[in-house]
Amino acid sequence: MEHDVAWKKYDEADLESLDQLAAEYIGFISDNKTERECAVAAIAQAEEHGYKSLDEAVREGRALHPGDKVWAQASGKALILAHVGTAPLVEGFNILGAHIDSPRLDLKQNPLAEANGLAYLDTHYYGGIKNYQWVTLPLALHGVIAKIDGSVVDVQVGEDEGDPVFCVTDLLVHLANKQMEKKATEVIEAENLDILIGNRPLVVKKEPDVGEGQDDDRPAFEKLAEKEPVKAFALKLLAEKYDIAEEDFLSAEIEAVPAGRARDLGFDRSMVIGYGQDDRVCAYTSLAAQLAVEQPQKTALCVLVDKEEIGSVGATGMASQFFENTVAELMELAGEGGSLPLRRALAASSMLSSDVSAGFDPAYAAAFEAKNSAYLGRGLVFNKYTGSRGKSGSNDASAEYMARIRRIMGDAGVSFQTAELGKVDVGGGGTIAYIPAKYGMEVIDSGVAVLSMHAPWEVTSKADIYEAFKGYEAFLKNA
Repeated sequence: MEHDVAWKKYDEADLESLDQLAAEYIGFISDNKTERECAVAAIAQAEEHGYKSLDEAVREGRALHPGDKVWAQASGKALILAHVGTAPLVEGFNILGAHIDSPRLDLKQNPLAEANGLAYLDTHYYGGIKNYQWVTLPLALHGVIAKIDGSVVDVQVGEDEGDPVFCVTDLLVHLANKQMEKKATEVIEAENLDILIGNRPLVVKKEPDVGEGQDDDRPAFEKLAEKEPVKAFALKLLAEKYDIAEEDFLSAEIEAVPAGRARDLGFDRSMVIGYGQDDRVCAYTSLAAQLAVEQPQKTALCVLVDKEEIGSVGATGMASQFFENTVAELMELAGEGGSLPLRRALAASSMLSSDVSAGFDPAYAAAFEAKNSAYLGRGLVFNKYTGSRGKSGSNDASAEYMARIRRIMGDAGVSFQTAELGKVDVGGGGTIAYIPAKYGMEVIDSGVAVLSMHAPWEVTSKADIYEAFKGYEAFLKNA
């Protein structure tokens, strides 16, 4: 059973819509490379479409009615959008759930170091990466620094044309005989993913005369200059630009990500190459579908969460109470509050766990089972199950739900395909699907096929992005 290429069915109007969506998507993932940035941008778009803060509605005791649109967020890193439908909420929700975190390098809490005239930032990788892919790439720094006075400083360096960039260095090939004999997992040790940030020393022309009993009131970076002058110069620049000291890194969240914008790929411009497409390609199309839906029957939810790449843990992951608490607040304001109605509503809900699939790559065909693989350009992908080995960690959607999804997609003219994550026992992976499934709701994994998944630069097809948007919109309207 082979699904046809989606490109073949498009007329000029389709191609125009596809190109517009792809351009907006490229802009979104280029401008928003962290979960915080994605959440802020998504809230801004939602408010432009009439969404209001759920927290404000709760404080004011404002009732929710069909047609109302609200948003809720958790710690600035997770977001839920709700468009209240005409049906009672106890009859369930139609839910799109994606994640907005991506693999990266996180700065450690005590990151600054100097060695042999070079200054570095020490990192701890986040999510599943191949360490060797992160060397000699231009990197940008994104994040926040929280100071003890309560202020929070936004940091973004390496994206503007005039900005400097950073990198992890590699050993020259002329001296790499022993390195190249190592296994791929050992070529670059995780503890060696240190980011090069400086080479210029701070020159202090004259040390002050500090008498006995007097304090040396010079800035800390000047005092450091004698022992670690390059690190001192970096701290001087940080103090001037952000008014921060080295101790402020203790309460910072700074992510090192590939610098530069996503781009069209191929002579035909049919694909997108960019950082963080796992899973922002599904997050963006889910967001776009949520904002496009008008007058839904069942209440439509778009859930964008953090921490999926490390197990959906913490206060902003899908395993937290954020989702359940938000739904409970919605039902209370809609006049349907209570523990039992909440449980009934969740059990009656339908969800697409919107996460990417591994695209079949002819260069690595041995890792895939051809007839159960996702192919670029053939539309939205549905994974009945994910997991590893004997479906470990998988939700495994029911046959009846899969049939319902087929009908919804077919009625809407959405190109779709089904897939597994590679050959049995070759590897595996999971999504957030098993977490909401615990409520008894129907959940299935769906998303866009990606080449080079979890690499610094990933590849998707514009046709699949377009079909994902159409499929998600059809699901919210008709599930």
